Amino acid sequence: MDITCRTPILVLSGNSHPELTKLICQRLDVPIANCSVLHNTSRETQVEIKQTVRARDVYIVQTGTKNVNDDIMELLILAYACKTSCARSIVGVIPYLPYCKQSKMRKRGCVVSRLLADMIQKSGFTQLITMDLRYKEIQGFYSFPVDNLRASSYLIQYIRESIPDYRNSVIVSKKCKLCEASLFICRAITASPGCDTRRGKAGRA
Repeated sequence: MDITCRTPILVLSGNSHPELTKLICQRLDVPIANCSVLHNTSRETQVEIKQTVRARDVYIVQTGTKNVNDDIMELLILAYACKTSCARSIVGVIPYLPYCKQSKMRKRGCVVSRLLADMIQKSGFTQLITMDLRYKEIQGFYSFPVDNLRASSYLIQYIRESIPDYRNSVIVSKKCKLCEASLFICRAITASPGCDTRRGKAGRA
């Protein structure tokens, strides 16, 4: 009999957004796995998983924040620790995938998003779940499945439920590239669209 088929999932959390991990686990009705992710005096990342992951399906929740390089190293080391401990599968739950804006070649530069994809694959991940990739082509950098979820439906639901008289609101897009997305939301809630068309420093946040 295959006992591993009945083995529950394990949800590990990095330091980027522990509250998100807590909400996910509450929704799934599973406990957060017991692990510690620390930085020593030289700022090296240390990971200790305090329960077995052998033959388990492991989900690692980590997202990009202002400490993006720390977030990446925590993610990679957590995955590699699970890989070397014989986890059955390792799924990264990364709402904001770091370096997704650097996915095209620039003069005397490099495609950093491709470098990150190689590092993520080498660390042991078998699948990624992310949201609203800046460029969908990034999925082609990976040799395993990448689920690119859309946040617009949840944003529309939030607007309808939380904003009084939302039909008289104006949805403003900061950049012209995002006008299509703002128009989609406007049509869904029958609101008025707007777009900031300023150029240069005055138009930047």
